[in-house]
Amino acid sequence: MKTKSRKITLGTKEWADSNVNCYYGCSNNCRYCYAKKMAIRFNRKTEQNWKVMEPNQKAIEKGYSKRRGRVMFPTSHDITMESLNGCLIVLKKLIDSGNEILITTKPILSVIKIICNNFYKKKDLIQFRFTITSIRNKLLTFWEPGAPTFKERLKSLIHANKQGYKTSISIEPFLDENPFLLVDELIPCVTESIWIGKMNYVYAKNVKINEAIFFKNIQEINTKENLIRIIEKAKTYERDNIQIKDSIYNSIAH
Repeated sequence: MKTKSRKITLGTKEWADSNVNCYYGCSNNCRYCYAKKMAIRFNRKTEQNWKVMEPNQKAIEKGYSKRRGRVMFPTSHDITMESLNGCLIVLKKLIDSGNEILITTKPILSVIKIICNNFYKKKDLIQFRFTITSIRNKLLTFWEPGAPTFKERLKSLIHANKQGYKTSISIEPFLDENPFLLVDELIPCVTESIWIGKMNYVYAKNVKINEAIFFKNIQEINTKENLIRIIEKAKTYERDNIQIKDSIYNSIAH
């Protein structure tokens, strides 16, 4: 299979025209998180306190006007019960200004119920993009230690879909060798797209002996051969809603 290198669309630009955040840190504490890596690098947070979410009062209290294109919210933290009040304030301002919003989250059912209820009358402006990276809780617990279980995320997807909201999925990074077992489980409740991407940032310093297997597994599932299998399998789906992220195409081009 020959493929040309594609220009990588950096950051959130594959999904939205701009982004908004209103907290520092994230309780999910994902091991592969790029926002965490940058916050630690530039001394905005430490390895120890990244999972402590602090409100950015300036971002919460400011006004938000109508922006060009779609707005992704949030991108460097998640929406949890801890951060929900601040997030609802910002979401209301964005939506009241007529912005089209892509809500990205590793979803908690109680949180999703509140969001769905609060913005039901303006749901046409909202699309959920739920991050669900594996069907196996063992992998989720290791890579995303503070995030919800698979069952919790699936229930959230089902609820948003039943409420008539636009739903989409991010399987980035995919943690299973065959992410299509997950795709097949989720697709009945997905109205928009499902995105598959690879792990790009792995913090593997001071890895414990019992953790090495998880890092070895990531290397094995991200081989060129497996990435090509994923690309080819995506083409077999009738609905044109399985999207492969640019990072995968560029990985196999080198």
